[in-house]
Amino acid sequence: MTPQHHLRAAARRDENVLGFPRPLISDAGAAALDLVYQAADLFRGMEERARETEARAQALCKSASEKLRQAEVRAEAAERAQRELIVNAEHKLQDASRALERAQSRIEEQQDQLTAVEFRAQAAEAEAREAKQALALVEEAIRRRLLSTNLENGRRLTEVA
Repeated sequence: MTPQHHLRAAARRDENVLGFPRPLISDAGAAALDLVYQAADLFRGMEERARETEARAQALCKSASEKLRQAEVRAEAAERAQRELIVNAEHKLQDASRALERAQSRIEEQQDQLTAVEFRAQAAEAEAREAKQALALVEEAIRRRLLSTNLENGRRLTEVA
């Protein structure tokens, strides 16, 4: 049986694992075959490290992806909260604006009422002055009348006497 025949027979036994039977050959051939086995072991180790590195990279990607998703969820929640705050602030500002308009309207009404009261007070003061003047005229007329009557009575008395 040739070495190639042994390789084919070993490959048929286990299709996923290729076995290398060690044929009896010279020391140089044995050394070469030993180097081939060492190289195969080295490649298996490299493949295993590559699989481990790939698994770690996938785990890191998955973790980063999850962290990114969580950050997006937090950002969306923060944006919603900000929009709600803005809407609430706008409502409060509108309410305050309406309250200010009502207060300004009441102040204007009170100013109008105050102006009307001031006009009425001025008119009452003018009427009071006029009444005082009229009273003074009446008093003066009464005095004149009394004095003239007293003077006439006094003349009559002096004439009679």
